[in-house]
Amino acid sequence: MMRSMYSAVSGLRIHQSKMDTIGNNIANVNTVGFKKGQVTFQEVFSQVVRGASAPAGGKGGTNPQQIGMGAAMGTISTIHTKGPGQRTDNPTDLMIDGEGFFVVSDDPNFGNRYYTRAGNFTLDRDGNLVTGDGFMVLGYAADDEGNILSDVTNMRINMSETKAPTVTENIEFRGNLDSRFANNESRKIDTVIYDTLGNSYTLTFEITKESNDNWKLSVSRLTDRATGNYTEDVDTILEGNELDLVFDNGTGKLISIGGEDLTADPKPEIKVSLAIPDEIEFDTDKDGEDLAEPTAPSGTFRNITLFDSEDESTIKSISQYANEMDFKPYMLNGNTSGTLEGFAIDDKGIVTGVFTNGERKALGQIMLAKFDNPMGLQKLGGNMFVDTRNSGEPQYGGAAVGGFGDISPGNLEMSNVDISLEFTEMITTQRGFQANSRVITTSDEMLQELVNMKR
Repeated sequence: MMRSMYSAVSGLRIHQSKMDTIGNNIANVNTVGFKKGQVTFQEVFSQVVRGASAPAGGKGGTNPQQIGMGAAMGTISTIHTKGPGQRTDNPTDLMIDGEGFFVVSDDPNFGNRYYTRAGNFTLDRDGNLVTGDGFMVLGYAADDEGNILSDVTNMRINMSETKAPTVTENIEFRGNLDSRFANNESRKIDTVIYDTLGNSYTLTFEITKESNDNWKLSVSRLTDRATGNYTEDVDTILEGNELDLVFDNGTGKLISIGGEDLTADPKPEIKVSLAIPDEIEFDTDKDGEDLAEPTAPSGTFRNITLFDSEDESTIKSISQYANEMDFKPYMLNGNTSGTLEGFAIDDKGIVTGVFTNGERKALGQIMLAKFDNPMGLQKLGGNMFVDTRNSGEPQYGGAAVGGFGDISPGNLEMSNVDISLEFTEMITTQRGFQANSRVITTSDEMLQELVNMKR
């Protein structure tokens, strides 16, 4: 009878522990990124009353006789199934759609690393992406050109960051030259270019029809957009200041550039560039008056490629049809400097800065970690985990590659607690606790009857 009481006491203890776990699950039903606990039981030592025997003579064998000594806690496991998503439209709220954990740290050297599925991040006064408790979110740094590096750093969005100006190195001509133009009829076309300091200039070309299939391209003016001053002394910018463009009257396709036959076999090597000299000066103001003191650009220029036989896009976009004249130059690169005015995070966790000059640049990439056995992680509170000997070493990488899940910005992963399941578990746990208490009560009554036998 004493055994039954102690067995029932062990049952009370484990059912109470299971109820504690259920209570914690229900308490965290709305906790971001929470992973529920699951309790399993196991029996403990059983007392052998009689051992098993083998068949002998005319008698068969007998099975062992054992009396169980109660129950014990088997496991308390953390279930790492993905919780449902909640849309917030907050750009710093992030959800991992798949495997992985965000990596955070409170160590300036990023030695202490913790792991979380809760992506409810914010920015601090220095632009650091942090958790609600101030732990810094770790990621991979980017260089000045926006290339993602392998260096681990804290993710920082510096709103005072600037994007350096870029110089123009490529201009591409696109569009149609109207075959209905009369001979010697011309059209002026222009585009904007930038020097090494981000100063902008208007480069004006003139396209003139020479004959049915021949057009001449030349440079006519370079204008400083800041002051309106310009110069027409541009004969040296384009070699010879004239470039022949010849078309096939049958197809309207470009067949020759600068006397080089594009239909030849093998194809000729063609590279036509502009070279704006460093000593160029603007000698005329915007009203057409000569300047007493010509002005010069503060920055310098690079050679600007117009046509390159190794890049078919610089050639194939030009035609001569009896259609509207829309032939014009397009600047492919070059811009002024800009300051950061916003940012966005994509599904790979790359933080892209948007600058006032319209350009974009990667500021870094959020780092994820995964484990061979995520159930082996130890909870620390604050929605964070730490690795243990049984979780395996953390494997780091970027989102959407190498088995890591995508990052969904503007969303949060909610708790994976199922209320209906928890209520069902609560009922069975309560009944188990109740039944064990009845065993103790009944055993007590049996002991009382035993004591009363003396009367």
